[in-house]
Amino acid sequence: MDSDQSSALVAASDPESLLERAYTDAVERVDDPDETRTRVLDAAHEQFTRMGVQRSTMEDVARLAGVSRITVYRRFATKDALVEQVVRRELRRYFDRFLIDIQRAETAAERVVLGFVSSLRAIQRNPLIGGLIVAEPDLLVPSMVSDGGTTLATVRQFVAGQLRREQRAGNVSADLDTELVAEMMVRISASFLAIPSLVIDLDDDEQLADVAHRFLVPMLEP
Repeated sequence: MDSDQSSALVAASDPESLLERAYTDAVERVDDPDETRTRVLDAAHEQFTRMGVQRSTMEDVARLAGVSRITVYRRFATKDALVEQVVRRELRRYFDRFLIDIQRAETAAERVVLGFVSSLRAIQRNPLIGGLIVAEPDLLVPSMVSDGGTTLATVRQFVAGQLRREQRAGNVSADLDTELVAEMMVRISASFLAIPSLVIDLDDDEQLADVAHRFLVPMLEP
């Protein structure tokens, strides 16, 4: 896989719009009416999860989906496009889970904790992305750190937007530097995903919540 396709797995060709579209899909509960397209995406997800992106071909996906290779190419012109749509759907599933999780929170601090735990849990336990982080770290991690900060910047914008929403609601100080706080929160989360920890167990939600309470929640103070 070339560098462009490697970047596509994490950020796709246009990471900001990809994340925004995935978030919009979750908020508006957009569903795909094309059953064949859905079947191809399901097959691609299974294929990429089982064999990895690098070792998978469009022919493999077509065979698993029970359709012709031409049918796959009619809906996804390139492998990059297919990878992008699989990632978009996984992001949508993450946002679905995130929006459900934060509904349980009554304060901004609780939403920070739940958001942190939900984010790490959703990615780490995702069969595709979490599996690739373990099985193909040379594919994912370099693209996260060598794209000029685009991927992190996109997630930071989302988090900063959530913090500004808390400001407008009067839940956090108007003096809070939302961009800087979002930057720090995202970088902390990304570091746990990119670099294995011998201290923090990412499978332990209570431990993750404790870390968020101790180190992220205090960031809400200007």
